[in-house]
Amino acid sequence: MIESSTRSARPGDLDAVLAFWKTAAEGTSISDDRAGVERLVARDPGALILAEQAGELVGTVIAGFDGWRCHLYRLAVHPERRRQGIGSALLAAAEERFVRLGGRRGDAMVLVRNETAHHAWRAAGYAPEEKWRRWTKPLTD
Repeated sequence: MIESSTRSARPGDLDAVLAFWKTAAEGTSISDDRAGVERLVARDPGALILAEQAGELVGTVIAGFDGWRCHLYRLAVHPERRRQGIGSALLAAAEERFVRLGGRRGDAMVLVRNETAHHAWRAAGYAPEEKWRRWTKPLTD
């Protein structure tokens, strides 16, 4: 197994990240475009964390902290590289970031239909909170 390393994304990584998500991420988001990811990296340069093996992008997680809550999004590992500890390394990097920033609890957006992800999140110590429901409203067309 090739060892992976993690680092914060840079502006030059964004096209590769967007292409990666088409292969490795489950579902799409309204923000899955160049402008959305550019805003993320410009506003919070440490939030988008990448995992690489031998210079190849193999995983991502967004570890957003707004000063109040720690939110995890877009945990994605290349399908051919799963079950190699990449997701765990990404979550460890995200959690270390949160603690460094003063965060107290991480929460994750996980698709209900994504059973594989449920197992991964549970293995990492996360659990669903059934008493909460996400409410959304699109702000743009």
